[in-house]
Amino acid sequence: MNQQGNFVSLVEDPRLRIIVFLFLLMAMFLATLDNQIVSTALPTIVGDFGHMERFGWVASAYLLATCAVMPVYGKLGDLIGRKYVLMAAVTIFLIGSLTCGLAVSMNTLIAARVLQGFGGGGLMVSIFALNADLFPGRERARYQSYTSLVIMTSGAFGPMLGGTMTAAFGWRSIFLINLPLGLIVLAGLALLVPNRKPDRKPKIDLAGAVLLAASVTGIVLWSDSSEIFGSMIAPQSLLVIALAAVFAIAWVLVERRAPEPIIPLPLLKNPTVALLIILSVASGGIALGMVNYFALFLQTVHGLAPAKAGLFFIPVTLGIVLGSLTTGRLIAKTGYYKRYAVASMCLSATAFILLMLFAPVSPLWLIATLMALQGMGIGFGQQVPVLGVQNAARGGDIGAATGTVTLSRMIGAAMAISVYGAILAKGLDDAGMIPGAGNLAELTPTALATLTGPAHQAAIAGYSDAFANLFMFSVTMALIGLCASVLLKRIRLGEHHPVPVKKPLAASA
Repeated sequence: MNQQGNFVSLVEDPRLRIIVFLFLLMAMFLATLDNQIVSTALPTIVGDFGHMERFGWVASAYLLATCAVMPVYGKLGDLIGRKYVLMAAVTIFLIGSLTCGLAVSMNTLIAARVLQGFGGGGLMVSIFALNADLFPGRERARYQSYTSLVIMTSGAFGPMLGGTMTAAFGWRSIFLINLPLGLIVLAGLALLVPNRKPDRKPKIDLAGAVLLAASVTGIVLWSDSSEIFGSMIAPQSLLVIALAAVFAIAWVLVERRAPEPIIPLPLLKNPTVALLIILSVASGGIALGMVNYFALFLQTVHGLAPAKAGLFFIPVTLGIVLGSLTTGRLIAKTGYYKRYAVASMCLSATAFILLMLFAPVSPLWLIATLMALQGMGIGFGQQVPVLGVQNAARGGDIGAATGTVTLSRMIGAAMAISVYGAILAKGLDDAGMIPGAGNLAELTPTALATLTGPAHQAAIAGYSDAFANLFMFSVTMALIGLCASVLLKRIRLGEHHPVPVKKPLAASA
């Protein structure tokens, strides 16, 4: 069973290991579901509290907090053991969920979502890192595919579940349902998971943690600045990204001297890690970033009702399931992962090229087929960055490495969502006024469906052109990911290729 030399599993009993893994899947489902389930409840929440201008912040606050803390949790797990770090993340997440469910205003809900995100970010990173403690590299690939399925399934079914629960029990139920499930996860972790405390003495890099969180916060805020400030190049937006750059430079300077840096800089110098981070950013942009825009495309260009548009995510999910399970088993069997990263980006690029060229005039069955192809591309590459980075990292830095690559995927998604929105908005503005209908940018899918004749044709043409540019950007991201994939070394899981770790400057002075 030991495919990784000196690997010793955190839980030796194979049956108990599977039970622990199921608890981890439940925790992952909670963390990733909460980023999607709120979308269909937002109109109801705004109806109760008002403040339509803060609509987007209910979701953005969670994403922002999640990104800010991911590397910190990864490093803490390396320093003090992952069991209690994960339990702390679950506890913070549950307190945030309870506070969301009891919110009395839009401001308190947004603040509660930040608290919930502080826990959710720790959940995702700690679970991926704990998988590395449970399973050796090649066996881990198979189980990581199940984790990837949970992430994508929660994304696909989250909006539907949120709408159903809001209609049946009110919007507060989408947050309060986390409490009983989270308590079950906490009990399972406390009773079944031993805490493997590292030999090294904990030295918390507080300055590095604060500077990294500030830098990441600035990047995510800038990626959303087209909605906040009206443009990604507005003076306020440029100030935000400039401050993020200053914090990033200060963080590098601090990390060079820190005894236990939040993210070891030699890790980022490893060419394999750097390429996998680029791949992760591209993957996040074309997988997570495209979900809402696929739905809008189907409702505007093809005139589908929201419920019918939602059905087209079934082939996406089936493609993800097929790709992820197949890849997980093949990587576990052979140990090689590069080929699946290449296949993932090739499939995604092909799907978006065909959508760009033919989607507006294609029959719906072909659209569903192309979305399934895109889903298969996501499934093929979903787990590659995490597996590859964990394999390349030093044993004591697996948590930091996992936090870094998970963060890069979320940043890729956040930035892509903003760029997609800017591309779409510019395309609609360029289309201008539709005779007899008004400004295309102000037409909702419902209003668009009521148009007839030349006005309807002009509106559809405007949306088609805008989405063609959006799909072209997706192709570009996929090609960037493909270049990174091709440049990867043909490394087998279990073959360790770390970069030598240099002593901090303070220690060598």
